[in-house]
Amino acid sequence: MVGPSALVRAQDAVGSTHKVIPTVGQTTQQQPVALSAAAKEETILVRGDVAAALRQQPGGGLIRAEQGDRSVSSVDREYISRQPPTATAFQLISSLPGATVSTSDPFGFSPYSDLTVRGLGNDAIGYVLEGMPLNDVAYYTGYPSQFADTENYDSVSLEQGSADLDSPVLNAAGGLMTLAFRDPSPRAGGYVGISYGSYDTNREFLRLETGEIGHTGIRGFVSYSHGATDNWRGPGRDTRQHVDFKFLKSWGADSHAAILGSWNSTITSYYPQPTLASWKEEGIGGANNLAASYNINDAEGGTDYWRLWRAPERTLYVGAPVHLSLTGRLSFDVTPYSQFAYGNVPGGSMLSESGLYDGTQPLGAPLVLPDAVDGTAVARANYTQRSYRSGFNAALHYRWSWNDLVLGYWYDYSDDNEQDSFTPVTDNGYAPDIWAETRRDTVLLSDGRPFLAGSQHAVSQTNALFIGDHIALAGDRLTIDAGFKAVMLTRGGVNAMPGPQYRADSSYFEPLPRVGMRWRLDQHSQIFLNGTTNFRAPASNAFFNLYDPTSGAIYQRGVANTKPEYSISEELGYRYSDRRIVGSLTLFNYNFTNRQIATELDVNGSLVQSTINAGGQTSRGVDVEVGTRPWHHVSLYGSGEYLHATIDNDIASAGDVLPTRGKTAVRSPPLQASIALSYDDGHVFGIASVKYVGHQYASFMNDERIPDHTTGDLSFGYHFSDISRLHAPTLRMNFVNITNQHYLSGVASPSLNAQDTTGRLGTTIAGSAPAYYIAGGFAALFTASTGF
Repeated sequence: MVGPSALVRAQDAVGSTHKVIPTVGQTTQQQPVALSAAAKEETILVRGDVAAALRQQPGGGLIRAEQGDRSVSSVDREYISRQPPTATAFQLISSLPGATVSTSDPFGFSPYSDLTVRGLGNDAIGYVLEGMPLNDVAYYTGYPSQFADTENYDSVSLEQGSADLDSPVLNAAGGLMTLAFRDPSPRAGGYVGISYGSYDTNREFLRLETGEIGHTGIRGFVSYSHGATDNWRGPGRDTRQHVDFKFLKSWGADSHAAILGSWNSTITSYYPQPTLASWKEEGIGGANNLAASYNINDAEGGTDYWRLWRAPERTLYVGAPVHLSLTGRLSFDVTPYSQFAYGNVPGGSMLSESGLYDGTQPLGAPLVLPDAVDGTAVARANYTQRSYRSGFNAALHYRWSWNDLVLGYWYDYSDDNEQDSFTPVTDNGYAPDIWAETRRDTVLLSDGRPFLAGSQHAVSQTNALFIGDHIALAGDRLTIDAGFKAVMLTRGGVNAMPGPQYRADSSYFEPLPRVGMRWRLDQHSQIFLNGTTNFRAPASNAFFNLYDPTSGAIYQRGVANTKPEYSISEELGYRYSDRRIVGSLTLFNYNFTNRQIATELDVNGSLVQSTINAGGQTSRGVDVEVGTRPWHHVSLYGSGEYLHATIDNDIASAGDVLPTRGKTAVRSPPLQASIALSYDDGHVFGIASVKYVGHQYASFMNDERIPDHTTGDLSFGYHFSDISRLHAPTLRMNFVNITNQHYLSGVASPSLNAQDTTGRLGTTIAGSAPAYYIAGGFAALFTASTGF
């Protein structure tokens, strides 16, 4: 066994050690008392040499042996350290079974991306960082470019079927993404990396390790990164600044506390989302890009000027997971957390000086707009969201004989304020204050109030009680898990726009039982099965009326106490693990009522998130993944999924009914597969991967879809031996989309029907064209990094 200094050098070289701190958000069901022979072998390797242990991970770090009663796939530090340092958590798990990632740029700067798991969207997945939730408080979505820098991840796990009983999430019918930070080093030092690549991309990263502070037992790290890149198509430049931190204190036999968090500030440019007709006509050029200069005489009258679409965002996540070992049998976990976010998603728009409405009321006096021509001027339409969130998740564990009992409580408070204002544009295309925080820079009414197209404020409170028992029998060969969660959600909202709606209040109570079992057939094989329930209240904007400022008409009618989505899911799986191979096969089935589908509305040029109630849905399929342990430094990984997702009912639309029963659900590719080949001899390393995704329907009537696509990525590099105080200096090249495929990567905004359709009652229901993400083109990135 090596000494502490060698262990630290190995940690600096790869950026992490294995986790030793469980949090409330990590179930004890995946920490069995008795480990398999393969798991014991891995534990010995980790204690002996961290760097060597990482090189022994199956599938090049894309798979690991699991022990729980639900499907879960993970990527660990070995795989993460080979990916572009700009990669988001979505991109890191894109090779895992069931995961379909839609991107707009190659390096992950753009927030216009999406993730579906087994056909279930980004807003149906829970995101948890060391016990604290990261989902948007209003729309449940996750924004991975805000979460953390890749150098600070120890692992990223995806539970495809459901969340843990004690996870602080409400919307996880599509699964749970669990993000784990690396632990601070016991030795003072740090890590630095510099990257440069295609589209004038540059990125700088620095992490400083405190080591043990005095003799307190406290150790921590703080990191800072800066990155910038040009749009790979069309004009624009994205910038990102980010800070991560974690401080840790351990005491006694098994007690520890930490405080950690992330701060993020970005200004990103917009990538237009074309219709299928526009894509076929223009491809990655022409009208599918914004304009590089301001010109009121172009086809869009100047509203397509790229600077009018820049989106700024600030976020802060802070959590403090604590584990207290009270007695030999009794332990207590609690994670208090807090979250803040503010951003603007603007767009260019035409605004008239007269004939406008404040809600449903006509304006008493015309607006005064500089540079107006014939009573009309270009304006930047702002869509701002300011949200706060805080809460805690607590659980008491009692171990007795073969039982591990848990009793817990989760409380969450969120406050969300959204406004749609306008900012005047000068004759050179300049619109001040892209954050839209300064009132005097916006268009004002005659009484000094800002002219708004929308203004809503919602406060939500969640109270959840959960109880469960993990039973281990027959020397831990058989484990049985039973749990029950009661969720109480109240939401009070105010629509500040004049009109028939002022308050929009709702409340929900949902009992959520679950059961699972895992049977270890021998030291290599096990089977597992489970049944879980999930529910999700509609996104907050579903409760509010939206008014057209040019007519005062209601174009989205909010409904209080809208029915929530409810789902029942089952899994049956088999796992195998030995000294050469790790793999699993999982059969799954979902049944939904009031299925919630995220889409977007164009509100005066600004994209506003919205929700479609798709009624019932049934999803069935099979996931498979397999990885080999290194043989002559070479590892293989493969994954695949077959999915059959169908709509169970017709959907009402425009006073008629669309014949959607039996149609395939949107964003649900029937087939997808991934394969990766890794090599690492301690100095030379590399990984090549290929991903195939089948066609995806974009409308509920299945009258429009995007074709399948296949893409490949490549990375390789060299770890040098230590040089003086520099630990394992590394040079790395990453190539994204190596064949430069131009394709539609996903459905940004699905519609009920893309073409005019005759309804069940005989009327013609007008079609609405869906919008799509265009995937990023070929890109290369060079990175030099070292520990110190």
